[in-house]
Amino acid sequence: MKAAIYSRKSKFTGKGESTQNQIEICKDYLNTHFDIEEYVIYEDEGFSGGNTARPEFQKMIKDAKYKKFDLLICYRLDRISRNISDFSNLIEIINDKSINFVSVREQFDTTTPMGRAMMYIASVFAQLERETIAERVKDNMHQLARSGRWLGGTYPTGFSSEPIIYIDANMKEKNMYQLIPIPEQLSIVKLIYDKYLELQSLSKVETYCLQNNIKTPQGNDYQKNTLKMILTNPVYAIADESIYNFFSSNGADICNDKTEFNGKNGVTAYNKRVLKNNILQKINAFSEWTVAIGKHKGIIPGKDWVEVQRTFKRNRKDAPRRGTSAAAILSGLMRCSCGSFMRVHYGQFKPNSNERYHYYGCNLKVLSKGEKCNSIRLSGNKTESIVIDYLKYTIPNTVFKKIQETKKKYRDMDQTNKSIKEQIDKNYKAIENLVKSLANNENSLAATYIVSELEKLAKENQELENKINSSADMDLFSLELLEQACIEFAKKIDTADFNEKRRLIHSIVDRIVWDGENLDVKLLEIK
Repeated sequence: MKAAIYSRKSKFTGKGESTQNQIEICKDYLNTHFDIEEYVIYEDEGFSGGNTARPEFQKMIKDAKYKKFDLLICYRLDRISRNISDFSNLIEIINDKSINFVSVREQFDTTTPMGRAMMYIASVFAQLERETIAERVKDNMHQLARSGRWLGGTYPTGFSSEPIIYIDANMKEKNMYQLIPIPEQLSIVKLIYDKYLELQSLSKVETYCLQNNIKTPQGNDYQKNTLKMILTNPVYAIADESIYNFFSSNGADICNDKTEFNGKNGVTAYNKRVLKNNILQKINAFSEWTVAIGKHKGIIPGKDWVEVQRTFKRNRKDAPRRGTSAAAILSGLMRCSCGSFMRVHYGQFKPNSNERYHYYGCNLKVLSKGEKCNSIRLSGNKTESIVIDYLKYTIPNTVFKKIQETKKKYRDMDQTNKSIKEQIDKNYKAIENLVKSLANNENSLAATYIVSELEKLAKENQELENKINSSADMDLFSLELLEQACIEFAKKIDTADFNEKRRLIHSIVDRIVWDGENLDVKLLEIK
């Protein structure tokens, strides 16, 4: 019987339940309860159990699908996952391949119905514990937000922050943070608000900034997404009656009484964006916001900030919508050599057709009215044909050969890693035997020799571990995905419809750069 041992720890540390300790406990359990002929070890250190984006875990899943082991064991259930959905998916995979599962700490064994039932129950409680902790943190952040203090994170344009020491109700010294204005940056923020109210368009404000060389604090050109973040951030608004009425009418959680909106301070808001997997996503509805009067001064009158939000809403409602059939195959991949994306432009309808001619043109050229870039635009159909013909020639004549050469390199690397890990295991067994021998000969002349050997083996293991290339497995996996994408492209590109062609090209091409004379098609990287 071949057993797989999985170990995980969130931080790189030798304390507590280290991955090596988990492995040794699992080995002891296997040697006691099963007839194991071979071990395969999957070890993730420095990875959270909140998701399955872990290199060794993904390799284990792949090996399970090919049934490269008969039994999977871990020290504790939450080493596998803290998420009931992820855990259930794993169980479904190993059950399908008749692979048994054992968790040492909880004494779960999927060979019995009770073991399977108890395992699911325990995983539910593991997820419940995680969600309870997250909820407590969220509640605490909401409570802090109600005080109007700055809760940290990236400072809004125009501000920095500094700590302020205060004494709490229990007479303990605490720190809170307050936004500190940067006048020269805030003058640009005021200009952006004025221009948006005048021009009523993000694109026109972006063009204005480009033509007048107005830069971000980091020295970059202002783009629409950056401008929108400034124009939708209530931190700049003055806490006056207009602001109160706006958020009140939109159902926001307002932390202060209306009488406190005296037209002096600024506004702070919490829970403005959806947070998913620790990444900020789209803006929440105003009804989800927690709004409080800040400790800093506002700079934009409340009625102006409210009018900006209403203009955004009108523009979204009035924006023309183009069907997906009008989209270009290479949109999202085309870039100008100046660094800007190539946007799609549409011309006249083709004769006897409801399809329009389309072109790729530099976005920076359009926005700056030709002042920042002067590259010529490209015919859409002609460019797409050139790219497809290039890929049809390059994939069989160049790409496949490079993929095979790189796969051989990674397989050799993987075999080397396997040999190194086997030697490390042998050394650990030798260390274990020497430790037992030392315990029995602590006061003998042999003790000095034993200690010397222990140090030698420990040093050798450290050197061996430094030689292991941890990226080999993940790189090989990514390479195989790219190979499959290339095979699918070669088979389907001639008969594929519009959407399928777009998907096939995007699965193998990273970007396409136009320098005004030549196209440079850059495939996804083969490392």
